[in-house]
Amino acid sequence: MSFQNQSAFVSPDFIIRAATLAWEQAGAEALRHQVFVREQGIFKTHDRDQIDEIAMPLVAISTYASEADQVVGTVRIHEDAPGLWRGSRLAVAPSHRRIGSLGAELIRLAVSTANGRGCDRFLAHVQVQNVPLFKRLHWTPIQEVDLHGVPHMEMSADLEFYPPITDPACGWKTLGRRRRRRV
Repeated sequence: MSFQNQSAFVSPDFIIRAATLAWEQAGAEALRHQVFVREQGIFKTHDRDQIDEIAMPLVAISTYASEADQVVGTVRIHEDAPGLWRGSRLAVAPSHRRIGSLGAELIRLAVSTANGRGCDRFLAHVQVQNVPLFKRLHWTPIQEVDLHGVPHMEMSADLEFYPPITDPACGWKTLGRRRRRRV
């Protein structure tokens, strides 16, 4: 197999962490706009709300030549009441949805970060097509709800499967699914 054919099977590495730099925060906002306004049409002009003022944005960043390149996934978390945390606006760029487990990695960082900050319960409203993913990640359905005209399932994370993280800005690196070399 030639080098050219082998490169078709290689995907980038990703950094999963809290968005601390302005370009990361702007990238998260742009990705949310792309997914929730342009692609899904859930919101007309923007998806920002008052939660953005208090939420912590988390991001998946693709790398190019081992350098951070662009935000390709995001989710936000916030403490809704003492010990009660919520996740929302989980989005992965369409171009990166089949490359790896970016959504799962962002969910893991979200719940583990809240767990490291005294979370007793972590909830999220999940679009119904994503419920199977959350169930595999040890989440339990609570009730179906309609948000912005879209069916969602309110779900609760099993905190036993999410070890506490105290510094989400450190994050971690993960490989794309097709990173394995084929022979």
